[in-house]
Amino acid sequence: MLAGWRHVLVRSFYMERLPYIDQHSRVITADREHTWTALLRSSCSDPADLSTVPRGFVPDEVDPPHRLALRGNHPFSRYALVFSLSEATPGRTTLTAETRAVFPGVAGRIYKALVIGSGGHRLVVRRLLRRIAASAEREGA
Repeated sequence: MLAGWRHVLVRSFYMERLPYIDQHSRVITADREHTWTALLRSSCSDPADLSTVPRGFVPDEVDPPHRLALRGNHPFSRYALVFSLSEATPGRTTLTAETRAVFPGVAGRIYKALVIGSGGHRLVVRRLLRRIAASAEREGA
C-alpha cells in the first residue's frame, strides 16, 4: 500500500513541476458538494467512474470535494488540468481550473501557439466552468 501512495505523491510532484499556463475561477451559487457533483458530471462520461474522463486525460489526484487533478501527454505536450473547490461563503463555491503544461521542441512551440496563443484554450476552460456552474446551480437550487 505504501508503494501505491508513493506513486501518487511522485505523480503529483511531477504534475506540480509543469510550468504554469493559466488559471480561471468562477464563484458558483451552490455548495461544494453540488459543485463537485457537477464537476464530475461535466468531466466524466460516467461520474461514478473517474476513468471516464475525456480522452487525453487520466485522473492524477482525487480529493472529493476539494480537488480533481487530471494529467495527460501526447507528442507535443505534457499537461495537467487541476480543479480546486473552496468555500467562497456559505452556500457558494469558488471553482478554479489551473493549467500547467510543457511543450517540448519546435512542434511543441507551434502547438502551444495554436492552442494557448490563439486564446482557444482560455475559451474552452471558461466555457467548461460556465457549464459546471450552471449544472451545480440547477442541482443546488
